[in-house]
Parts: sequence; structure tokens; C-alpha cells
Amino acid sequence: MTDIYAFLDTHGIAYERCDHAPAFTVEDVERLVPLGGARTKNLFLRDKKGTRQALVSVRADKTVDLGKLSASIAFERPSFGSPDRLKKRLGIEPGAVSLLALINDPTHDVELFVDRDLLTAESVQCHPLVNTATLRISAEGIKQFLQATGHTPQLIDLPAAE
Repeated sequence: MTDIYAFLDTHGIAYERCDHAPAFTVEDVERLVPLGGARTKNLFLRDKKGTRQALVSVRADKTVDLGKLSASIAFERPSFGSPDRLKKRLGIEPGAVSLLALINDPTHDVELFVDRDLLTAESVQCHPLVNTATLRISAEGIKQFLQATGHTPQLIDLPAAE
């Protein structure tokens, strides 16, 4: 497995780390992680034919309707990618999905969609390839990480939860 901490350190990306019990949901993170910053909801999706994969990252307070999201990301009938597909494409297990998993996508097979509101936050919470820790990284640090991995986010606008 890639050493995410060495990568962040090498690229001068500062982070604050919190180790905790396994967190599988946004609710788990809210309960277990006392760090500040925008909590995230991350979806690993595939299109109807299974030829395209996407990582969609939004603020945790957003509601994601896959039908409406389909138009925003130009995916025909998006659905969740299987655990095997997730492991093959991003090298992680379910529950550990975050922007940081893109370190395991050097061929850029996974398209990245980020809700615009997430990148306006001062800092963002991300799992460091496992769901037993959470990092808080500045929005600038996230942008620096994406640049270092060669991933350009396609910005989308999702409404806040009602």
C-alpha cells in the first residue's frame, strides 16, 4: 500500500491526524472525529456499462441524488462500484473512500468530481486510505495533493440537504 503520509510530507502538505475506531459512515465520523474542517461524503461510482469510474466528493451535509447527479457528471445510470472494483481502481476497502485514494490511480482511470462548496471550505477531512484515521488538510493542501497526483477535479454544484 502507498505510504500516504510519506507522500504528503514529501510534497509539503500539512495535515492534522486523528486515529479512531473504524468509521464507515458520516455519522461514525461525526461521533469519532473531533477535528474541525468540512466533513466529506465520498462516492465511488461506475457508469451503466462499467467502462467509466468516478469519485464524487461532496460536503457531508449535502444530499446526493444519483439520478440528478447523473446529469452533472454525464454518466449514464451511475451506480456504486463494487468492493472489487474499488480495490482494483483505488487500492482501498469500502469505508475508506476519500480524495486521498487518488494516489493509487496513476493512470487517471477514475474521474474526479468535487462539489464546488467543498473546495471553498478552510479545511477538509479525509481518510488516509484506511477508515481508522482521519486527516484534516487545508483546502489549499487538497488542491496541492490533486496537482501532485495529476488529477483535475471537475467541479459540480449540489444543493444542500433539505
